[in-house]
Amino acid sequence: MKAKYPNESNEYRAARNLLLQAEVELREKTEAVAVLRRAMPLGGEVPEDYVFHNLENERTKLSELFADHDTLLLYSYMFGPEMTEPCSMCTSILDGLESSLPTISNRCAFAAVISGSIEQANDVYQRKSWKNLTLLSAKSNTYNRDYFGELEDGSQIPMMNVFTRKNENIYHFWGSELVFEPAQGDPRHMDLLWPLWNALDLTPSGRGEEYPSVDGLIGNR
Repeated sequence: MKAKYPNESNEYRAARNLLLQAEVELREKTEAVAVLRRAMPLGGEVPEDYVFHNLENERTKLSELFADHDTLLLYSYMFGPEMTEPCSMCTSILDGLESSLPTISNRCAFAAVISGSIEQANDVYQRKSWKNLTLLSAKSNTYNRDYFGELEDGSQIPMMNVFTRKNENIYHFWGSELVFEPAQGDPRHMDLLWPLWNALDLTPSGRGEEYPSVDGLIGNR
């Protein structure tokens, strides 16, 4: 089927067909990258069964986060001990994932961790009225430092890490290391998880020059 919309010009259709071919190539490349990702061997074994604290200040081990699954997605949410507010962009990512978590949890486990305190975690959780997200504090362990959610100087980095459990051992499988690769502007290492940009990329104005957020415009792109 070849699409043709009402009253479109020949100029529009010619340009759209060129774009369509580029979209086909992107689709094929995206799947090729996904195939490479799925074929990755096991990464390093996790050095310890990190102990986090949940919103009730109860100890929760990394191994317990898997629940009944063999795969765990663990997002490092930028909200460090010295920060008065969490990262708005990380919050946007988690907002976008919140409603999908019941479906995601059919296939794998998902949680988010901050380097800040239980009090900080509870504050943002209550303000956002999240229902499905598991939010934890990593303040008492070195998880975020070990897996690049925090740099040596305490700077926070948004990172997604994927872990897999095999023969009772836990291994690292994948991390969003694209954040450390040179890029023109934003490293876009979280685009796969972020509905916001996928929607804005379809519009005439695109992503714009500033980061949009529920609180207004913050920072330059």
